[in-house]
This record gives sequence, C-alpha cells and structure tokens, in this order.
Amino acid sequence: MRWNLTSPDWPPLPYSEWESTRDTLHMWTQIVGKTRKTLTPLVNHWWNVTLYVTPRGLTTSAIPFGHEAFDAQFDFIRHRLLISTSKGEERSIELRPRSVADFYAEYMAGLRSLGIEVKIHTTPDEFDDRTPFEQDNKHASYDRKHVENFWRVLLNADRVFKQFRSPFLGKCSPVHFFWGSMDLAVTRFSGKRVAPPKGADAMTREGYSHEVISCGFWAGDRRYKQAAFYAYTMPAPAGLENEKVRPCTAYWDTQMGEFFLKYDDVRAAASPEQAILDFCESTYEAGAKLAQWDRKALERGA
Repeated sequence: MRWNLTSPDWPPLPYSEWESTRDTLHMWTQIVGKTRKTLTPLVNHWWNVTLYVTPRGLTTSAIPFGHEAFDAQFDFIRHRLLISTSKGEERSIELRPRSVADFYAEYMAGLRSLGIEVKIHTTPDEFDDRTPFEQDNKHASYDRKHVENFWRVLLNADRVFKQFRSPFLGKCSPVHFFWGSMDLAVTRFSGKRVAPPKGADAMTREGYSHEVISCGFWAGDRRYKQAAFYAYTMPAPAGLENEKVRPCTAYWDTQMGEFFLKYDDVRAAASPEQAILDFCESTYEAGAKLAQWDRKALERGA
C-alpha cells in the first residue's frame, strides 16, 4: 500500500514550527505524569510512571488513592484534560494557550476539589529550563493543529510498535509514553542483569538494570531538532554502530549513540508502517546478534 504524503495518518511535524507548543505540552505531561509517579508503587524500570496512548490522546490509566482511584486523560480532540474518579466525579481543564504555572495551579486545585492531596517534585526533568512548574510563565503556547498532528503520529506509532512487540516471548515493556523525554517506546529484555551505566542516577540505575533493546518515537529537542524514530541496545555491544539496518535512510548517530530514522523519511516512504517495522526489526536483530541473545528462547517461531 502506498501512502499519500498529505494523509492525516502521518501528518507533518516540523520541530521549528511547534517548538514552543511542544515545550508547553512537555511540561503539562510532566505535571500529570509526576502525579502518577508519586501515588503509585515502583514497578520495574519505572513502568509505573508512564502514560499510554488512547483513541483521544494520552492517559495515566487508573491511579489508586485510598480505597478509590482516578485517572487523568489528555483529550487532544476536544482539547481538555479530564480528571475522573471511581466515585463518578470529574473535573475538566481546558487545553489552550496558557502558562505552565496557570495549568499547574488549576490542575492541583482540581485534584484537591476531588479530595486528592498530592505533592509532586515541580522541577522539570530532562528539560533544559529548570524553572519550577508553579513559576513557569514563559512556556504558554498551545497550537491545536500541531498537538493534533503529534497525537496522530503517536496513535499510529503505537499501533506499529504493538505489532513489533507481539512475537517476542521474553520480558517486554508495554508500549508507553515517557513524559521525561517525551517519547513513545517499547523495550525488549534479554533477561540478563547488567551493571548500571557509569555515573547513573537512581532513575537510570532502575531503568537499565537489565540488558535491553529499545525502539521508540521521539519528538526531538534542542540537541536534535526534528522528530525521529530511534533504537538502541544497552549496554551497547562492540561494533553496533557498524551494523547495516533498514530502511536505507536509517543511520547511526554518533553524538546520540543510537540508530535514527527521521520522521520525514518515514513520511516519504512508500509504506511508512513497513519502514518503521523494518527499522525496529533490523535494529533489534543487530543488537541481539552482537549481544548474543538467546533468540530461540525469546522469539515465537525463531
């Protein structure tokens, strides 16, 4: 099947045009994601902190609070954040051009009005501006079209990643959205414990306590100003950077230390979905081969 480049399934996402909206949305997802992190018990590799793609946006899934539960869902169709409780109560916050500080204040007030008391760490993570959320009046952009395009990419990448995940029999993460780096990822594990990276903080020590091969979609940041699909093996086996991967537009980025497939190259492919699958499968095969994974035990039909 050939995809039309104007298809809404794979819309344009030029970093320079939505950078300010991206930064604002990044902080909003961190605020909501940190609520889940604070109120849920630690699950291996921080799987308890992530958000998940829905038919309308992103959700925390159910968060326990006392004997009740609630969730928070970004609805990028109606452009609102909906907080819903197991008691049937709801609070809706409009997603519009507004500062991070304003969003944070209304969100926390909404939680308190539902009887949910929570204190989160308000300094942004994995972001170049460390201004606490309650003081951040700089980031206040919200372009609906760009947010809708971003969500559409997440929706379709989520489907492709779940297809890639399906034949793997070993330990594997859900397809989930990490609000720290603003990326959608799926990670396969060999089952082998490894030493954490040198100088690793608590988050990294937990995240990379075992050998992994990960694929994902990233919105980019000021180090890499474009959306892209990525893949890495951790720890990286010797020679990984020399492996041939598919499609031909994929490449090893020396600065980032991982494989990249630019989103614009995916959009230009005859079949974007097949290009993504080829990228995920070939980068996995490269890492699993060099790291000597037991693929017969880990893969269906291997």
